Amino acid sequence: MRAGALVVLTAAVLLAGCTSRTVGEPVAGEIPLPAPAPSATAPSSSSAVDGCEYVETPGEEASVGLPTDVTADHVVLATASGQLPIALTPAETPCTVRSFAHLVDQQFYDGTVCHRLTNSAGLKVLQCGDPKGDGTGGPGYTIPDELPTTLPPAADGLVTYPRGTVAMANAGPSTGGSQFFLVYGDSTLPPDYAVFGTVEETGLTTLDTIAARGIAPGGSSPEDGAPAERVDLVAAVIG
Repeated sequence: MRAGALVVLTAAVLLAGCTSRTVGEPVAGEIPLPAPAPSATAPSSSSAVDGCEYVETPGEEASVGLPTDVTADHVVLATASGQLPIALTPAETPCTVRSFAHLVDQQFYDGTVCHRLTNSAGLKVLQCGDPKGDGTGGPGYTIPDELPTTLPPAADGLVTYPRGTVAMANAGPSTGGSQFFLVYGDSTLPPDYAVFGTVEETGLTTLDTIAARGIAPGGSSPEDGAPAERVDLVAAVIG
């Protein structure tokens, strides 16, 4: 077995490449920034695999290379609080799953932290996947959008991301990278985040344990900040 594997919308806007946030309840949710906003004039490279184009972030070389032909149906994230087994959806979101599996295969997630926990009435998620641990990091490339079309509708053009959903964070169209979020309670968001997996039942128990410990002081609000107890991804494994 090989070792390997949210920036958040505030009540008003999603800020790309910035860690400052509007204080207040994240009514529309909050999802992770993959990396600081790149320079528009910097050169970049890309690769295409089975119709999936991965574009290197200008000025930031991909630390683990661009995705190739690695894919997976199942991944387990190991934390000190327990395991987070995830059933992936390669048939529905092949480009997102291929990137995630590539990062797991390259041990990109090993030793990173889940840096954000939210616990508002409409947003209950754990955000992971940032190598910098502050919401601004990524793998050095972006992935194409594979946005959901079948999530239950909610008010004001939003949709419900059900408990157990695993989705890709982004800072706008075609900016997804390595950051993702795990939903431990039904959450209301725009349909702007690719759903690429589901946390299995034992993983939901782990998520509930992490969420029950609460949020550390000093976040953007009492309902949005770092987990009260640090959540390390010890390892991510395909299989």
